[in-house]
Amino acid sequence: MLSSAIQASGRHIIAALFEILVLLLASVLLWLRPLGMPAWLGPWGCVVALLATTSISAGDAASSIGDLASPLLFLLVAVPLAVTLDDLGVFTAIAARLDGGRHLAAGLWWFAAAVVVVFNLDAAVVLLTPLYIRIARRKGLNAEALAFQPALLACLASSALPVSNLTNLIAAERLGLSVGGFLTNLAVPSFLATAIGFVGWRMVFRVGPITDGVDDPVDGRALARGLPIIVFLLVGFTLGDVAGIPPWMVATAALGWSSALVGRVHSGAVPRAVVAIVSALSVLVAAAAPHLRMERLFDTSGHLGALGGVAAAAAMSNVANNLPVTMAASASLHHAAPVWPLLIGANIGSVFVITASLSTMLWRDVAAREGVHVTGARWTSVATRVGGPALIVATVALLFSPV
Repeated sequence: MLSSAIQASGRHIIAALFEILVLLLASVLLWLRPLGMPAWLGPWGCVVALLATTSISAGDAASSIGDLASPLLFLLVAVPLAVTLDDLGVFTAIAARLDGGRHLAAGLWWFAAAVVVVFNLDAAVVLLTPLYIRIARRKGLNAEALAFQPALLACLASSALPVSNLTNLIAAERLGLSVGGFLTNLAVPSFLATAIGFVGWRMVFRVGPITDGVDDPVDGRALARGLPIIVFLLVGFTLGDVAGIPPWMVATAALGWSSALVGRVHSGAVPRAVVAIVSALSVLVAAAAPHLRMERLFDTSGHLGALGGVAAAAAMSNVANNLPVTMAASASLHHAAPVWPLLIGANIGSVFVITASLSTMLWRDVAAREGVHVTGARWTSVATRVGGPALIVATVALLFSPV
């Protein structure tokens, strides 16, 4: 009987190691992409390996993807929506009306931070990225520099309110967290991360002017046709959280409205690869999570426990993705105190790898549509210099908070 128990324990350990290694392999394949294979193929190959070895059942795999149905549906419509608004000429028209003063870059940074906090990070990425690129080109500024702003702030500024990030909403729903709890615990760390991030961004980029501006023609009807859709989106994202209407429904309605105005639907703009990658990572995290002893990583107390929670959430988010990591980790928590380090690590700490957050993967597609192409290596190079100091300062602020 003892021998059988030892054998069973050995099989369990081997299975656990296999599932964790498969998750790590999927992350590596996202970066290396041997033989030029599509980015989604490596993670899904790892999912097939888990299914073939019965490490996870088809039902559990489907359930893990289903848990992320709302953000995945949002991804499917967000990029076509941005492209359709561009067809209406909205971004060019707004850019033409902005004055390129000496404080333009700082104003855009803090405006994007406000959009992230009050509305959500997806609104900032979808609506501000094409706008900032158009502003840069009209003013002769560095388009890549301004394009990075909404994506960086989607990580740095998205912890202050429940509505700012889906990770926050997941944790708030599971642990009954209030708006007051977020403001008390995460407002100061988020503000400091945003401020330090701006200093880092200015050190990384030469904003300009670097070229002569481009005076694109402006459709006089663009604002009259497009601004009501943007207002609808922002109001819908904000009130939808209260009414239980998911962002993808709001975005779908806006897409239908804008598509009717331009007379076409940009189905080719749907980010299918991003959806496939996140779906696969959710399955891999679901398989590995029971073996990672998340309650020991996150459900701890004291400064060392909080520091460990931030580090664990950041590391796991950059290996996999912060949404499935937050879902798995928050399920292991039994009280509110450990959730704040978890969210600092999952939100701000996800800045280092472009696949660590849905918002940055979505941003890469939106920016590419505007002619700004950013590789994973380039993202990490910039994000490490901007987000690294921001994460350190936010963590220190959280650790020494009087709360």
